Amino acid sequence: MIQFLLGDELIRVDSLPPETSLLDYLRGHLARTGTKEGCASGDCGACTVVLVEAQGAELRYRAVNACITLLGAVHGRQVLTVEHLGEPGALHPVQQAMVDCHGSQCGFCTPGIVMSLFAWQHSPPPHDRETALSALSGNLCRCTGYRPILDAATQIAGQTCADRFAQDSALTLARLRELPATGTLHEGEQQAWLPTSLDELDDLLQCHPQARLIAGGTDLALEATQNLKAFPALIHLDRVSELQRLESHADHLLIGAARPYTDCLDALADFPGVAALLERLGSLQIRQRGTLGGNIANASPIGDMPPVLLALDARLRLRRAGNVREVPIDGFFAGYRSTLLQPGEYIEAVLIPRLRAHQRFRVDKISKRRDDDISAVCMALRLDLDEAGNVTDARLACGGMAATPLRGAQTEAALRGRPFDAAAVVAAQAAIPQDFQPIDDLRASAAYRLKVAQNLLQRALLEWSESPAEVRHA
Repeated sequence: MIQFLLGDELIRVDSLPPETSLLDYLRGHLARTGTKEGCASGDCGACTVVLVEAQGAELRYRAVNACITLLGAVHGRQVLTVEHLGEPGALHPVQQAMVDCHGSQCGFCTPGIVMSLFAWQHSPPPHDRETALSALSGNLCRCTGYRPILDAATQIAGQTCADRFAQDSALTLARLRELPATGTLHEGEQQAWLPTSLDELDDLLQCHPQARLIAGGTDLALEATQNLKAFPALIHLDRVSELQRLESHADHLLIGAARPYTDCLDALADFPGVAALLERLGSLQIRQRGTLGGNIANASPIGDMPPVLLALDARLRLRRAGNVREVPIDGFFAGYRSTLLQPGEYIEAVLIPRLRAHQRFRVDKISKRRDDDISAVCMALRLDLDEAGNVTDARLACGGMAATPLRGAQTEAALRGRPFDAAAVVAAQAAIPQDFQPIDDLRASAAYRLKVAQNLLQRALLEWSESPAEVRHA
């Protein structure tokens, strides 16, 4: 059984298929139809709800896409939908601001926008235009446009958050702590488990080696919502405390495989451009659930973080039945959507070496939209320089250029042993087509991808030449 708070109401669920989404449960089982279904893939934000969870002595409010949040993910948490905001005869301040600023027309997207702004209002400061834009980056509005919606955000930003949710926070925190840490969900022979430790996870995988692992589910859930697949055995990872670790060491950063992106941003700011890259990975709703381990394990050729990790020589800590091994991420991707993981083995943590004084690093993502879009090309470049400015080593990795995230061996060789100057860039540009043979698809043609990759080398030269100590992300 899983248990959670729906507003103030305790909900207990036992017999439902593991692939049931929170959206389907809200609409189909509880008739909470204020939460809308648009894309069913986490793109439009019409289904946005807020998950509230205990974090130390406080509550953490996260806006998430209900369409790709499977029901097991809400165990032990509070779910707030647009129906919970208003009081009889009175709108919530967020709703009132949308009315005052004429932020709604057809209204289909409005509940999701309201919930995103509600979560933003309950998030730590600053509450300014930039953070409001980030909070709304996963909510599409086709009618009103964003000016009046941002006007509503400005109105909210000037108000003290003293609604009944803030007033009841101590009671909500106590109630959440009373809920059991673990749970199960089943329907016939289908079952989902929610372990809380690595030992529990290892035992489950020993008994059910074919079970699918799910952390944030921002990719896996699409198999259910888009392809209508069932999950006979599903193991949720987001309550395994060891998979949430974040450790800063002198020579490396350790990130647990199931830690959400939003909880890694500050630590990854030490790597130039990476935090800015993550702020463009999907939307805030996606980053609230998506994880670094999931981005690696699904082996997508267009994942944003694998090129970064390849260029930084990251290592993966893998675990199976209590046995741990470490492998370099270079060579981990065996083919399209394929990795070196053995049956019953999973990623426990990612170890990222810290940059040294003689190393330069940058990452560039090229996509049709700035926010909430998939890369046409993502390139990460690390150069090791000697005192004379010669390249002693190079690491260049691309996403969107092959069946897997891939390093460019010939391009790296063209850069080594010489200054990083115009001649080196010309040689490296000539090597790009030797390393990468991209395909034509809806995002970009092969010719465009090759040209972009070559141009990004030129951009690196120009920007590093202008400001050697600064690396910017475009």
